Amino acid sequence: MWAIEVRDLVVEYRQAFRPPVRAVERLSFRVREGEIVGFLGVNGAGKSSTIKVLMGFQPPTAGEARLFGQSATEAHARRLVGFLPETALYSPYLTPYETMRLYGSLQGLSGHSLHAQIEALLEAVGIAHKMHTLNRNLSKGMLQRLGIAQALLGDPKLLILDEVSSGLDPVGRRELRDLLRAQRERGATIFFSSHELGEVASLCDRILIIHRGRLVAEHTLNEISAHFDSLEDYFIRTVQQGADALVQEVAA
Repeated sequence: MWAIEVRDLVVEYRQAFRPPVRAVERLSFRVREGEIVGFLGVNGAGKSSTIKVLMGFQPPTAGEARLFGQSATEAHARRLVGFLPETALYSPYLTPYETMRLYGSLQGLSGHSLHAQIEALLEAVGIAHKMHTLNRNLSKGMLQRLGIAQALLGDPKLLILDEVSSGLDPVGRRELRDLLRAQRERGATIFFSSHELGEVASLCDRILIIHRGRLVAEHTLNEISAHFDSLEDYFIRTVQQGADALVQEVAA
């Protein structure tokens, strides 16, 4: 089964007295269960708009998005997903433990099982020692770690992570890689956007590149490394040309 299916997706944002802005233009792609897929593009390419549709936050103007064969608008489909938004905002007057307890209760978790998950996840992301510190006293990197822990509550089948490594230091990025690999080993599918191309290259099975709302490239990392010195080189050439640099390289 496909964990994610996007077919002919169009996303427009309406403006008063002006033509609508089209952020996503007839986008189609699929993600297999158990894959780690990087979703890449420059700022404004349409990544976050696509993710909002996958999470049911933004209705598509046309086309559809499905999670595990169900419409992304279905509540049951979203129960299978752990989500980290591009900017994760948490109450400054709660602690990481209280924040996790709140999100866990929204998922129907409670009691000793929830307590054990909270402690284990805060330990896994490296902020267990701050679990009773107010969020307003945490650094940006610590809040990002809290967001990652929140996304992992309930052992979701699919992780959708928007700019997952934002604000993390080199130690945090290495710990994140190990954590995401462990999630894949338990069977989770991971779909994430990031501007940290080194992280993408070290983690992903495949990458998708979106440019001006359209899918312009889709390859495995092995296919890219056979023709380019780095993912960064391939990505920059692709977005500068607005077309798949690997196809052009092979043709040449």
